[in-house]
Amino acid sequence: MYDESNFNRRYSIRPSRIPEGVFFLIMSQEKQILLGQEELGRALSRMAHEVVEKTTNPNELVLIGIRSRGVHLARRMARRIEAVAKTIPPVGVIDISQYRDDRAQDLSSAAAIPFEVPVAVDDKTVVLVDDVIFRGRTIRAAMEAVGRLGQPKRILVAVLIDRGARELPIRADIVGKNIEAGEDERINVMLEESDGIDQVALVPWQTKSPV
Repeated sequence: MYDESNFNRRYSIRPSRIPEGVFFLIMSQEKQILLGQEELGRALSRMAHEVVEKTTNPNELVLIGIRSRGVHLARRMARRIEAVAKTIPPVGVIDISQYRDDRAQDLSSAAAIPFEVPVAVDDKTVVLVDDVIFRGRTIRAAMEAVGRLGQPKRILVAVLIDRGARELPIRADIVGKNIEAGEDERINVMLEESDGIDQVALVPWQTKSPV
């Protein structure tokens, strides 16, 4: 009679295991935590203070978040600016996917202003907010879109992470953290509103898409 328990004891059938040290090495190579919840919050507070310092009149401030995570960051910064300047700036939402010069465009929609939540920008200090700046193409597309909406007094760029390696002569005026990353690495920004956690991590970049 076949005895399964006796068979398992004789041949020691067990799932293979990775040694603890090797497992840690693999995980560390796959993901490196750069900012946790507290560090990310402090970075946003510093950025909000810098925005106020660079603005002569906080009442003229307009924040525009670049979809998707730039929107969450812009709304958080607006609340922090309110705590500092006692006035809360309006927050607009922009989707520039149709404006990037490195992606195919639908000519029928190219002339449309890509603002999901439009704001008045004439004679305002406009702060474009995004999570990561890399090549510079996203910011350039956002600037072009703002120009279609009106004539701001000034445009500032605020990003949580600047990873350098610019292809265009565009820079961020306000930066939460500068990070050096290789061509085969990606900065992964996760936020509570969309991902359930506040975290910035460095991970292998398998699908390259200039930002």
